[in-house]
Amino acid sequence: MKSFLVIGLGRFGASVAQELSALGQEVLALDIDAENVQNISDQVTQAIQGDAQDEAVLRSVGARNFDCCVVAVGADMEASILITVMLKELGARYIVAKAIAPIHARVLERVGADRVVLPEIEMGQRLAQRLARTNVVDYIGVSDDFSILEIHTPKSWIGHSLGELNVRARYLINVLAIRHGEGGRVNVSPAADQIIGPDDVLIVIGTNDNVNKVVEMN
Repeated sequence: MKSFLVIGLGRFGASVAQELSALGQEVLALDIDAENVQNISDQVTQAIQGDAQDEAVLRSVGARNFDCCVVAVGADMEASILITVMLKELGARYIVAKAIAPIHARVLERVGADRVVLPEIEMGQRLAQRLARTNVVDYIGVSDDFSILEIHTPKSWIGHSLGELNVRARYLINVLAIRHGEGGRVNVSPAADQIIGPDDVLIVIGTNDNVNKVVEMN
């Protein structure tokens, strides 16, 4: 079990705190708004009202002792940057910060955030990928150059093994896992002799160009 400090209990922060708690993690939720704290108090390990822009508050909750601190106050750019700076100075082990724009994300990275997320942009990208290409089940942008896609099996691959298709050499992508049917068993790191079925969904990783070529196959 890991310990998390979630700062800011808007929709994003509350969702992160609730999900972490549901996964059996220790969660301390912190927000300046008493109503936000009350709404989540029975769903996390502990919920505290306090101003995270006050360094004394961060010290009092023991920010440096958590495995991860989540700064979810992205709507207030100045506040999220200040809180990230103070967490870094207090010795926080790992900081995840929410940003609302690419420039905001770059600043957060420069002041010490270990990971920055842009939920609205990322969700927009995922939705666009799924709407524009019907064989894309889900999309994760790993970086500007690489993506992980969950895709329906190209028809020309059905009935062939991964080794026979020589996916890595021929298509320059890696098949991370295969899900057999909707909601079916997931085969992680499938062997070369794994035969691909008509209902299989493939989780693949590669450069955007190479992944896109596979997505466009019939």
